[in-house]
Amino acid sequence: MRVLVTGADGFLGRYLIAGLPEHGVICASRRPMENVEWRPLGDLAGDVDWKALLQNVDAVVHLANIAHQQASEDDFERVNHRQTAALCEGAKAAGVRQVVYVSSIYAQSGHTAPRMLTEADTPQPVSAYGRSKLAAERAAAASGVPFTILRPVLVVGKGAKANAGMLEKLARLPLPLPLGSITAKRAFLSAENFATGVAAVLANPRALGETYIIADREPCTVGEVIARMRTEEGRRANIVALPGLRSALRLIGAGDVWEKIGTPFLASPQKLIALGWSPSR
Repeated sequence: MRVLVTGADGFLGRYLIAGLPEHGVICASRRPMENVEWRPLGDLAGDVDWKALLQNVDAVVHLANIAHQQASEDDFERVNHRQTAALCEGAKAAGVRQVVYVSSIYAQSGHTAPRMLTEADTPQPVSAYGRSKLAAERAAAASGVPFTILRPVLVVGKGAKANAGMLEKLARLPLPLPLGSITAKRAFLSAENFATGVAAVLANPRALGETYIIADREPCTVGEVIARMRTEEGRRANIVALPGLRSALRLIGAGDVWEKIGTPFLASPQKLIALGWSPSR
């Protein structure tokens, strides 16, 4: 199977390329990549020649998107929604056998979810980013191309950016961190498990037409995640309790941080596990 991976030079793309050794991977990105079969991917904010990119391709894993908070609603709509729609229409015309669209759990929810999220829940995105990802999911389904949608939760791993990247930076600090009093469990996804999840849906025709939440088996607290990062590098976890952390964050005007680290966010990967996916944790 020849698999085109868009956004192959990004954080998730690098893990995915390493996790698909049995496939003929074709990397599409704006910057040239060495030691791989590479095709130039134009600026998604402009015109993209999807027909050229999709030549002699059996499947597509679409990672390329914008996620940063500074983007406008129009930017999210143009890049995440309309370009995904154009890709899926082009893939349908080219006879591509499967498009795996990597969406986001934020197509379904906000930053907190005290009740376990499943694919059966009605999507309720609360941000422009989440709305654009949900619109892209619906465009993929409407295009007629054989598709699978993945909704990853926050992905952690070396080289992560944004919120996950901040966790990695905190883990590198040679200081104790006052996160031990946070008891709320949140769903996380290791980058390695992300790659095996994509491989699982590419290998199984029962995944066609389906949507899957992808997360590690067990949720963790933020402190537990950082402790694991440290111990995997042979360091002490060094996580200490600080009662009143929530009040302290509010006092310094960082109350929104608490929503992302101190509130529960539960999402079930059981549907994907039932397909045959076996996450490492």
